[in-house]
Amino acid sequence: MELGKKIRRLRFKAGLTQEQLAEKLGLGAQAVSKWETGAALPDITLLPVLAETFGVSIDELFDLSAEQRLNRIENSLDIEKNLPQELFREYEDFLKEQLGDKTHQKRATELLAYLYWHRMYADAERVSRWAKEAIRRAPNEKGCQYMLQMTGNYTVWDWNMGNHHKAIDFYRELAEANPGMKMPLYDLIENLLADHRADEAEHYLGLLDKVEDANPVLKDVYRAHIALARFDEPTADRIMEALVQAHPDDSGYLFEAAQYYARKCQYDKAIEYYEASFEKTPRKPRFQDELMGIADIWEIRGDYRKAAETYDRIVKLLEQEWGLTEEVELQTAKAELARLQAKI
Repeated sequence: MELGKKIRRLRFKAGLTQEQLAEKLGLGAQAVSKWETGAALPDITLLPVLAETFGVSIDELFDLSAEQRLNRIENSLDIEKNLPQELFREYEDFLKEQLGDKTHQKRATELLAYLYWHRMYADAERVSRWAKEAIRRAPNEKGCQYMLQMTGNYTVWDWNMGNHHKAIDFYRELAEANPGMKMPLYDLIENLLADHRADEAEHYLGLLDKVEDANPVLKDVYRAHIALARFDEPTADRIMEALVQAHPDDSGYLFEAAQYYARKCQYDKAIEYYEASFEKTPRKPRFQDELMGIADIWEIRGDYRKAAETYDRIVKLLEQEWGLTEEVELQTAKAELARLQAKI
């Protein structure tokens, strides 16, 4: 239905004359008449007020299909860093309605997770900012340390708070319920390795070896990390170097080698492999992961100029290869660039 006809129908339903609707909007009756006849369209700034007046969402004004509304929600979450409360509730209500529709159930579930993560991430930034401020005011007190740890990826010293057994249990159940699927095994192995549970990781790597579509790079690289989890660094190094020598032009192996050496704080080798991986990546547009790793290393070393230069490369990558203009990812990269430039 055209927008003008929709406005006319909703106006009748609300029991309003053209004059009464125009008065609510601070306009002349002629403007409403032009909308309803299709001679003109309402200014975009009036859409929220129109939706509120009729008791509908902006999407409903345009008679968007469910698929179009799902696309709008996803695009909005990609672009907006903070959602107004009323928009959050609108999205939440619509997505929950779609859970009963088998056609859109899977995507609605994913977007509900994205919606809540989006709010959690925005709130976590606020928690972290105020927790840091509180700690600066009382640096010798525990106070807000726990909140900072939970929202800012800060290390928790207590083993009982920092181990991954709940994640491991979840992914083990998932892997057992879905034999032959690679993703649950990836996540299970990686959480086991994070806790140095090498024997269990080796067992599940044996299962992963039987999965035909599993990433061969990860299957090879996990063996080096299992040796490292056993504190057998020489064996781990030999495995990793042999893989790089066998696959010198494979960006996947080069990237994993960079990750491996970065974890060991061998930063020069890590940067070398990150750069090689970025250069030899066949896909376009390229991801920013290698450059983020390089930027982190330069910042760890206190070379904020080189860290900023690397983030400038990230901004150009997002703009030129991905074509981003205002998305959250680009906003975040620009904010990081400005933060690093301020530290030079």
